[in-house]
Amino acid sequence: MARSAFGLPRMINEWLNITAYNIETSAKMLASCGSPDFFRYSSELYGVPKGVLSDQETTTLDLAIQFDNAFEEFKGLDLGGPETKNVTAEMLADQMRIEVRRFFGDLAPDVYVVDALSANALAGPSRIRIREGARFSDRDVNQLIHHEAHIHVATSLNGINQGDLQILAASHPGTTKTQEGLAVFAEFITGSMDLDRFRRLADRVIAIQMAVEGADFLEVYRYFLERIGDREQAFESARRVFRGGVLRGGAPFTKDIVYLDGLIRVHNFLRTMVAAGRADCLRLLFCGKIDLEDLPVLGHLAEQGICQPPVFLPSWAKDIRFLLCYLTYSSFLNRIDLTRVKNHYSKMLSQIPPQEF
Repeated sequence: MARSAFGLPRMINEWLNITAYNIETSAKMLASCGSPDFFRYSSELYGVPKGVLSDQETTTLDLAIQFDNAFEEFKGLDLGGPETKNVTAEMLADQMRIEVRRFFGDLAPDVYVVDALSANALAGPSRIRIREGARFSDRDVNQLIHHEAHIHVATSLNGINQGDLQILAASHPGTTKTQEGLAVFAEFITGSMDLDRFRRLADRVIAIQMAVEGADFLEVYRYFLERIGDREQAFESARRVFRGGVLRGGAPFTKDIVYLDGLIRVHNFLRTMVAAGRADCLRLLFCGKIDLEDLPVLGHLAEQGICQPPVFLPSWAKDIRFLLCYLTYSSFLNRIDLTRVKNHYSKMLSQIPPQEF
């Protein structure tokens, strides 16, 4: 049912007020770099590892710890992939250039290899930057294409295409959870995710919690060094936790929890969307830089012809046959009592000797 003439303006006004508040809080956070206030604003914008999710029970830290514990069980197992990362930044840049030209045509962003970047890659509507000296696996290449190009660049360009809603082209902390969650989900749904990537995301959450509890830069650096075994990458990972915060601990930058936090939120929204028979809402996610909570107002604006449909869609969101099958199956699994299933198969597994092929 369409909203009344009075209700829709109120909904739009609330949305714009929240957006303005997020941008204002971002400015306050930047103005307080190096102080405990930076952490306070960062927590308000991005959350904290122990913040509860929409089920009001679980936290992002719970997922990170659970995966970290599970990862230990896989140590020594032949995962079937290459043992070394043999793709250079220059090689990745060449593959990225081919893909963005194919996907975006004349609007393809330029791809650069740069020497100063805290992340391995960073994307905007006009350029994608890759950190010089970084090394990548075969899965990393696909992850970055689906994450940076097919989500971050695509949503930026779709936002720019919004003639009456140019705010959807702007990336700000209010949209970060959904944007990063959607990008990590894209890695999953395209089969690009692997254990190494997921462990890196989990380690960031655990490291942020360490810093919240008082760990300083060196302690977090040593944590990453033990996990990664690479000094340069350990330093870059620790730098992500403390950028803008307090090096002695207690006040980190919490932004990096959004990868897992956002993934959970996006995944749960998509599952609920399918269960409710509302797959028609999927394309709203790609209309620009949006937050999940923006969807109701954007849906009404689309109905009014103000919010334009996305120009660029990743293949899995354009042809949704597999997506719908996966989400329907995923929703059904949640109805199964895992405790009983686990007890049954754990007993069976205990009777099977370790296999070495």
